[in-house]
Amino acid sequence: MVIGHGPFQASAEPPSQGVAFYVQDFALGDPLPWKSPARIERTCSAELTRRTEEIPPLVCEWEPPDATLFSVVFQEVMSSIHGGIFEKTVPVVTELGSTVGSPERAILTAMSRQVAPLQSYGWVQHDTGFAGATPELLFSLEGNRLETMALAGTARSEDRDVFAVDEKEIREHEYVAQTLVSKLLDLGQVQRRAREILDLGSIVHFLSLFSLEVEYPQTPEMLIRRLHPTPALGPLPRTAETLALLLEWRQRLDCPREFGAPFGLWDEGRFEAIVAIRGIWWNGTRLILPAGCGIIEASRLVNEWRELRLKREAVKRFLLPFSGS
Repeated sequence: MVIGHGPFQASAEPPSQGVAFYVQDFALGDPLPWKSPARIERTCSAELTRRTEEIPPLVCEWEPPDATLFSVVFQEVMSSIHGGIFEKTVPVVTELGSTVGSPERAILTAMSRQVAPLQSYGWVQHDTGFAGATPELLFSLEGNRLETMALAGTARSEDRDVFAVDEKEIREHEYVAQTLVSKLLDLGQVQRRAREILDLGSIVHFLSLFSLEVEYPQTPEMLIRRLHPTPALGPLPRTAETLALLLEWRQRLDCPREFGAPFGLWDEGRFEAIVAIRGIWWNGTRLILPAGCGIIEASRLVNEWRELRLKREAVKRFLLPFSGS
């Protein structure tokens, strides 16, 4: 684990050496996304657990989200799909909460204790910030070696057997996987591993892993703009029109700007970017818990609303008291 301490120097490109964090919004609107820390520390999960074992778990009250606004957006999305504008897009619903006192240390501690295949991330500025533990890698780049994944399709773990043969979930996953391949083909020979089920305890996803040796030099920024947003979080097809519609829906549903955005670490020439999902945002004592759902022609409102709750509940489980196991 790499922890950076400010003040941070913001720049348009990563440093030639050392460490920098890539912190960006979903629309890639920050012209200076590379944040170089004044100092860094490297630690491991066992040491971090020892240092934070006295920090109490987060205590908060959640407000059930109103389905009305999402149902309006859902119908607009379906109309766009039937009109041939989209094949798939991913609106986001947020659940709000409140806590007594600053939630920063409790949230950061909870997220940093999550284990593989989840990857922890976080960013704090004064009394605002966000942190999470995501299962989704946007890509990693070391030398010419590029690795990425398609992660789409969701169900409860107890429904795993039915999920494995669910045509709607498989179709949603293949939209993402095939689009990803199409974006990589001109970079080199793409190798895809067989689709598998990623078990995250309370929920499962379809997962396909990809790798290739990049034949032409690529900077992290070039690859981010090529791959983000994937159809797992963005529209399919991805055009200026479809992306603008998605950004409008995200804004209407009060989605945090960084949710689903790339969050990366540049470390002595190696770069890894995750997708900032499965996290909590805070501003003072106010909490925001976002979750997105992939909508295709076969989607149904009740099922998507259930999936959104399933994903939010998975994040809330991160906040449960740490057992040490």
